[in-house]
Amino acid sequence: MTSIPVRRTLGAVLTLVLAVPPAAGCALVSTAVGAPAGDTSRGVEPADSVERAAPPWVWPTGSRQVLRGWEQPADDYSAGHRGLDVAAPIGTTAVAVADGTVTFAGQVGGRGVVSIDHGGGLVSTLDSVVPAVAAGSQVTRGEAVGTVAAGHCTASEACLHLGVRLQDRYVDPLPYLPAADWPVLLPESAWPG
Repeated sequence: MTSIPVRRTLGAVLTLVLAVPPAAGCALVSTAVGAPAGDTSRGVEPADSVERAAPPWVWPTGSRQVLRGWEQPADDYSAGHRGLDVAAPIGTTAVAVADGTVTFAGQVGGRGVVSIDHGGGLVSTLDSVVPAVAAGSQVTRGEAVGTVAAGHCTASEACLHLGVRLQDRYVDPLPYLPAADWPVLLPESAWPG
């Protein structure tokens, strides 16, 4: 067995990607961290810039209230929550989060599901819905694809589950969306009542 020496330098350029890999419709500000300011001799931007992906999606129901967030499973077969549960009364219109092609619209385990391929290996899934589209349909961001139904969440605490797969692996949907409405806890002394 031959060992290969590894050369380590303090001046190595570390490229950071914040949020998520670029998706269809993302605007990127391409940069690198670690190069001296103004040093473009190695094809990198100044050290004070960072690569960012702008959220290209819309919330699927208009609500930004997350009832249950993403819970990373330990592996592909472990327990976890592979998506977001967004508060939405039954009958609320569910929309395509981004432009794409409907790859599935129908029942899975007794629940209505709509899956949309956004290109580049990125797929969104809405669960539980009454589909208003068919497989093969082209949809645009914000276009109605169904209505919220009971199934993933109970009728008394209705929600729409948004799942995202990138290259066939589930990923957190939140970085693809504009900021969520999170509850803000104030100290008791700040309560006006």
